[in-house]
Amino acid sequence: IRILGDLKEKREAGAIKFDRVIIETTGMADPGPVAQTFFTDEDIGNYYLLDSILTVVDAKHAPRQLDDFREAQEQVGFADQILMSKTDLVGEADVTALQARIRRMNPTTKVHRTERSLIDLDKVLNVQGFSLDRALEIDPKFLGEQPQTLGLGMAGDTHEEHEHHHHHTEVNSVAITISGDLHAKRLNAWMSELLQTKGPDIFRMKGVLSIKGDPKRFVFQGVHMLFDGQSGKPWGSDPRTNKLVFIGKNLNKSELEAGFRQCLALL
Repeated sequence: IRILGDLKEKREAGAIKFDRVIIETTGMADPGPVAQTFFTDEDIGNYYLLDSILTVVDAKHAPRQLDDFREAQEQVGFADQILMSKTDLVGEADVTALQARIRRMNPTTKVHRTERSLIDLDKVLNVQGFSLDRALEIDPKFLGEQPQTLGLGMAGDTHEEHEHHHHHTEVNSVAITISGDLHAKRLNAWMSELLQTKGPDIFRMKGVLSIKGDPKRFVFQGVHMLFDGQSGKPWGSDPRTNKLVFIGKNLNKSELEAGFRQCLALL
C-alpha cells in the first residue's frame, strides 16, 4: 500500500510517468492478500484498477509441485490467466494432461501454452479479470458439468499413486446453476455466514443472480471474505437463472447447493 501510494503521488505531481504497475510476487506467495489490497484500501482501490492475476506454470515440474505445495495450488486457483512455460521440454500428452488438471482446478482461467514464456503482451494485459462485467462470461459448458476435485494421475500411474495425487490436491471448483428468484434477506444471511465460515478457503467466486422483485441481474465476485456486486443488464424475456462458481479448497458441492437453495423465494 505504501509503495502504491508513493507512486500515485509522484505520478500526480508529474515526477514520473507510467501506464500500469505490474507486481511480481515471490514464487511461494499467496496472491490473495495482494488482490485484497485493491478492495480494502479506498485510496488505492479508487486510483488503481486491479486487472488480473497471471500465474506462470512450469510444464516440466508443475505436476509434482501441484502435488507437494499448497502455494502452487493456490496460485493456480487465484489466476485469471495461466502462462504455461517449458512446453517444449515435455511431450504433448503431458502438456494436455496438465492443462486438463489446471482447468478442473480453475475453470475460469485462460491457459496460454508458451516456449521460453514468449507471448504477445496484448494477450496478458487489459484482461479485466476483476471487472464485474466479466462475471457474465461464465463458461456455460463448465456450468453444465459435474465439477471435480483434482486427483489426475499421469500416464502409467499406479492406483496407489493416483490416490496420493487425489489426497494432496485440495484446490477444486464448484459450479451451481439454479432457476428461479432469490429472497434477498435469506441470500444476504447465507452469504454472510458462508464468507465468515469458509472465506479463507474460497479463493475466487463469481456469479449472476436473480433477486425477486429486481428486473436486473445482480452480478458479483469475491476474493476470500471480500465481496463486490452491482446491478447488471435487465433480464427482459431471458429465463431468470442463478449461476455461481466457487474456486478454493475443501469445497463441498452438496452443502453449497443445499444452502443456496434455501435462499430461493417461495412462490
